[in-house]
Amino acid sequence: MDQKLETTLAPTLPRGVMFNAYPDSIGSTLSDTIEVLKRPELRDTFSLFYVLPTFFHSDLDRGFSVIDYDRNEALVGERDLEALKALNIGLKFDLVVNHLSVGSPQFQDLLRRGDKSSFRDFFIDWNEFWRGQGKMGTDGHVVPSSDHLDKLFMRKPELPILDVRFPDGTNRPYWNTFYQQVTYDRLESGDFTGLDGVSASQSGELASAVNAALDAGGDWRRAQLGELESRRSEVEAIVENKRRYLGQMDLNAQSEEVWRFYDETLGKLAKFGARLVRLDAFAYLHKEPGEPNFFNKPGTWDYLHRLRQLAEKHGLILLPEIHGEYGRGLHEEVAGEGYPVYDFFFPGLVIDALERGTNKPLLRWVRELLDKNIQTINMLGCHDGIPVLDLNGKTIDGQWHEGLLETEEIEEVVRRILDRGGRVKNLYGADGRKIAYYQVNATFFSALGEDDAKMRLARAIQLFMPGIPQVWYLDLFAGTNDYAAADRGGAGGHKEINRTTLDLATVDDRLQRPLVRDQLELIRLRNTCSAFEGVLEIGDTASHELELTWRHEDAVARLRADLRTGRLDITAREGAGAETRLSYE
Repeated sequence: MDQKLETTLAPTLPRGVMFNAYPDSIGSTLSDTIEVLKRPELRDTFSLFYVLPTFFHSDLDRGFSVIDYDRNEALVGERDLEALKALNIGLKFDLVVNHLSVGSPQFQDLLRRGDKSSFRDFFIDWNEFWRGQGKMGTDGHVVPSSDHLDKLFMRKPELPILDVRFPDGTNRPYWNTFYQQVTYDRLESGDFTGLDGVSASQSGELASAVNAALDAGGDWRRAQLGELESRRSEVEAIVENKRRYLGQMDLNAQSEEVWRFYDETLGKLAKFGARLVRLDAFAYLHKEPGEPNFFNKPGTWDYLHRLRQLAEKHGLILLPEIHGEYGRGLHEEVAGEGYPVYDFFFPGLVIDALERGTNKPLLRWVRELLDKNIQTINMLGCHDGIPVLDLNGKTIDGQWHEGLLETEEIEEVVRRILDRGGRVKNLYGADGRKIAYYQVNATFFSALGEDDAKMRLARAIQLFMPGIPQVWYLDLFAGTNDYAAADRGGAGGHKEINRTTLDLATVDDRLQRPLVRDQLELIRLRNTCSAFEGVLEIGDTASHELELTWRHEDAVARLRADLRTGRLDITAREGAGAETRLSYE
């Protein structure tokens, strides 16, 4: 028997099972979710709740484009926070450290006041950042030299720039790693009546010409102004007043104003009842010419440690969110600095184990968690996709560092999920070429072929893993792929396949399903049994079987499973109390 002496999490890390949902994932507001959590079927199941960031005011990316970190009154009431506290449920929130919405007060002040704005340096002026590090392009953007450009890690095929119109009529490029959209309100003839010497009929013609160009492709500058061509600069000033932005603007962490903002925000989260704060996209925060824009060192560490000092002041624990190939070892570096990490390897490993009927890659990862005392929050599904890039190996300085799965095994995981209706998100190089699958989007139940036995076993394995188990609401209620929602979302709609809002009638219906009741039974065991505060033992079994046993003082909980058949047996006992037995075929 392979036994480790110590697997407990850091003393300050909360224990128990974590629920995960948007405020309006169930019903229409957070209060509806809370009423579900109060139901007798969910008694003693959850000690934590990761509430996704539509809890705050936001305008894009289902909450991850934050306008401000005040409570979104349309979805979250003051009494909701009191009710969660009464349920003894601690909260986890996001701090999106890399960017803010263009709708934020800071960016809006920049649009209004330009160079006079106190937030002029709150965001990153692209040309200022790259000054002396490249050549000016014809579009007014500095193009970094190739040795710099090759190091950029892209989330979209083009340079990460948004042109921002300043009050003086100039366009300034600002760093925009993630999403952007620029639109114009339609023009009316009355918009041009203030131009000296322009008749009412000419004003109408100008409006028609500009609108036609916008309708044809979005670039109003292609409009043919005819006899008023000489007035183009005046027309431009009027049209540009109709410019509207949607997007997420990168923050300039070299600005002390940004750090004051972080401090203030962490204080707000603590007052809301936060115990954990997930740092979304933190690896993109530190930027320096000549270094990668993803987890460059030592700058990223400097920022992360400074954030931790602020968090500790407010009694918060930080959870850095980091995606990267296993072979790169970033997860181990972050954990080695004393931070809990997201276990992005686990979902793909579970699918591999259940589909191939083998425990070897999964147990290799479990042993590593124990050997290196890596503290994790694990999951099956989540608001994002099922990670696949993370399982890869990585070549570093000419040396290959192996992944948790072989390339062909990863491709087989992807193929199975896609065959079952999943969608794909890719990453791109600086030249616009796709370099990797990033995520496969599907509900975890659909990714497993909507097989009850596999879903039940996947949940049981998760709950016997080291770390804090995080449970996506749609997985709990056996949600299936929502193709209509994904299609409605267009090119960026792949994530909506796994974000279906459940009405209360559907929840009532799903609570009658054996799969849902079985998951709740398993979750309750993990959330209440003190054995999970102790030591994990890995039993010696055949490669298609799994035996995991937790012990703490006189409490014990044991999982035995057959990865081929889905057979599952659990026994648990608290001291001299009666033994609990759970068996599923």
